[in-house]
Amino acid sequence: MKTVSVKREDADRQWHLIDLEGATVGRAATQIASLLRGKHKPSFTPNQDTGDFVIVVNADKVAFTGDKWNKKIYYRHSGYPGGLRETTAGEMREKFPERIIEIAVRGMLPKNKLGRQMIKKLKVYTGTEHNHSAQQPTPFELA
Repeated sequence: MKTVSVKREDADRQWHLIDLEGATVGRAATQIASLLRGKHKPSFTPNQDTGDFVIVVNADKVAFTGDKWNKKIYYRHSGYPGGLRETTAGEMREKFPERIIEIAVRGMLPKNKLGRQMIKKLKVYTGTEHNHSAQQPTPFELA
């Protein structure tokens, strides 16, 4: 029996809708990253983008365990000397709540061209409304 390597053009892509209300950030991010990579499919190919599209709603209602809203710090750098900026998770939730999920999922994807291609299939929204109803996403229950 031969091993079949699926090409990106031949990948069967689905749309999944995930509601994050009350879900823990890390546990949700692992399942979202798995869907984006396509690891749930029998035709998974590690060097091809065969994953599905994921729509995430209620990103502003995710949960952290413990006191991470105050103690977890996100860093970014402008590229200039002294350009390091710090933001706590609580401040991030107030200003850009969708970035919490995007950063967590991005860290679980490959750090190369393939990972940058996969993260484009993630659509994150703060409320329950999204503009992808034409794709008829199937609701996905987090385990």
